[in-house]
Amino acid sequence: MPLADDDLERYARHIVLREIGGPGQQALIGAKVAVVGAGGLGSPALLYLAAAGVGTITVIDDDRVSLSNLQRQVLHRDRDVGRPKVASAADALGALNPSVRIEPRELRLAPSNARKVLDGHDLVLDGCDGFETRRLVNETCAALRIPLVSGAIGRWEGQVSVFRPWLGGPCYACLFPQAPSPDEVPACAEAGVLGALAGTIGALMASEAVKLIVGAGEPLDGRLYLWDALDAEARTIGVKKRPGCPVCAGAAAP
Repeated sequence: MPLADDDLERYARHIVLREIGGPGQQALIGAKVAVVGAGGLGSPALLYLAAAGVGTITVIDDDRVSLSNLQRQVLHRDRDVGRPKVASAADALGALNPSVRIEPRELRLAPSNARKVLDGHDLVLDGCDGFETRRLVNETCAALRIPLVSGAIGRWEGQVSVFRPWLGGPCYACLFPQAPSPDEVPACAEAGVLGALAGTIGALMASEAVKLIVGAGEPLDGRLYLWDALDAEARTIGVKKRPGCPVCAGAAAP
């Protein structure tokens, strides 16, 4: 189906990119993406996914907006304090791009609901701040063969990777087989976090998502991108599948 005139104008800067073009933009419009967490990382990722024209975006979060969120969670406004983050997100994304369908899910992912909530999506972005939820999202995406873009931030440092273990690469559990101790990964409330860092890493997550949807470039499969904002240094390290990984050791392309 040809793009409508409004779409041709709205997405013109994507369409002129040879790696995206009209077919790539149509793929974005036809995609269904889930974002776990509408906070620091989810905020910029969601904004850029909606701006890119991703047709259906599921926003998953059970938290409410607090004043301390606004230093980095740019999806929300002062007037949203006390509201569910998914409701605030739906309003902001709808205002940015009314043609995108937003599906707010005010819930916490659990073993009892994760498969049902994530099934049917083309892609999942995980920007949550809890290891157990990250582990659950990884297990569910690996089982359902849904590509996973995972990001994390703390203090001045952030990281991004892509996990598609059925293609031969690692999953999140290969990289982090055990929960880190509180000393290793203190909460933002204790250790602090640079607000702009969330924007950097969230935007990188959205970039990886667009690449995966349109089939452009080299996604971060088997690689972990690390950004140190304090020293303005970036590096990428290789990550291999872990032998005996309980999540993906047997995963292989059909």
